[in-house]
Amino acid sequence: MDLFIIASILIVLSAIFGYINVRFLKLPNTIGLMIIAIVFTLGLFLSSLINNSLLDFAENLIGKIDFKTVLLDIMLGFLLFAGAMHTNFDQLRVQRWPVLLFATVGVLTSTFLVGTFCFYMLNAIGFDVAFIHCLLFGALISPTDPIAVLGIMKKAGVPKKLETKIVGESLFNDGVGVVIFLTIFSIASGSVGGNGDSTLNSVLTLFGQEVIGGIIFGAIIGWITYRLLKTIDDYEIEVMITLACVMGGYVLAHHFHLSAPLAIVVAGLIVGNDTVRGTSMSSTTEEFVDKFWELIDVLLNALLFVLIGLELLVINFEMGFVTAGLIGIVLVLLARFLSLIIPVKIFAKKLDFLPHTAKIMTWGGLRGGISIALALSLTTEMNRELFLTMTYIVVVFSIIVQGLSIGKMATRLIGKEMMGT
Repeated sequence: MDLFIIASILIVLSAIFGYINVRFLKLPNTIGLMIIAIVFTLGLFLSSLINNSLLDFAENLIGKIDFKTVLLDIMLGFLLFAGAMHTNFDQLRVQRWPVLLFATVGVLTSTFLVGTFCFYMLNAIGFDVAFIHCLLFGALISPTDPIAVLGIMKKAGVPKKLETKIVGESLFNDGVGVVIFLTIFSIASGSVGGNGDSTLNSVLTLFGQEVIGGIIFGAIIGWITYRLLKTIDDYEIEVMITLACVMGGYVLAHHFHLSAPLAIVVAGLIVGNDTVRGTSMSSTTEEFVDKFWELIDVLLNALLFVLIGLELLVINFEMGFVTAGLIGIVLVLLARFLSLIIPVKIFAKKLDFLPHTAKIMTWGGLRGGISIALALSLTTEMNRELFLTMTYIVVVFSIIVQGLSIGKMATRLIGKEMMGT
């Protein structure tokens, strides 16, 4: 089955599921598409009681899709750029220090808390799991997913101040989280070794190069894109330039071993900044650039969340794995809340945080496809099947339950009079 046929089937399913959601369910698109895809997948399992052919075809289809490569190497750059372009830059600038702390110290703290909690929990219920492998799970599940957050937060009715914190954090902690995961993965697989000092130096070098280098590189390609847009007035070519920024920037960042997600986020924030737009794009160009990236965002989001639903076909739902996943939901939420307390307290008075910020950010910290993609990259020795199942359960709960209730939770905790602030 070639790539065109696979892509055609996925787009047809996405269009059908999207129509059903808009016509009947009327849920946020990301949530509705994933729910319908999961129900569709369960229907495939039921159809196997009569005939296995449809289920076999679907399993063969999903088996040919490298979810990790499709998301992390192909889709992620486009989705991050689209999200960053439409993020309120002025609000993000005001909230830059808490966002930075959430996306670095918060993710690191959550990684170690989740890893520690899960190590004791898994060993208590009968799984012989190494601590370093639990840290891998902590690293892949701690970052909030920018794709899920961007797709749901803007329709959830969360106050703008909080929305900026949650969205801004998700844009940056995604890149940081991937670097943390790859660093721990290197240690766990033995590719970073030696004595303690050399290991620490290797880790710090890798982390610094990926994160700091990615941010600097993103600023460079964002500035180059701005200069190119400023010197011409042709919306067709200018749309192509923004596309080249994402695709060329992503490839070059990988080539130089920099964090491509962070680079693309920074570039997107620069190109999407209102001041930059006003001096580099005509109103016609701005309209076409926005419409182009909105279409890319909608299409890839639809494909991604349908794929997440269909990944149910490859998940091993052993009872022990499911039990661990259900307990994992509580542990991940607890770790996120604890990792937010100190940063929130530091900035609460200075930036006039709304009441219950830590609670709302905990519930609004949605996980998504990036966590699943990273879980799929684990090896058998790293308890891949166990952690993949746990990840899938946490992600589905996060998107459906947390995603559907975050707006109501914010209203209840903050009060209607403050919801528009």
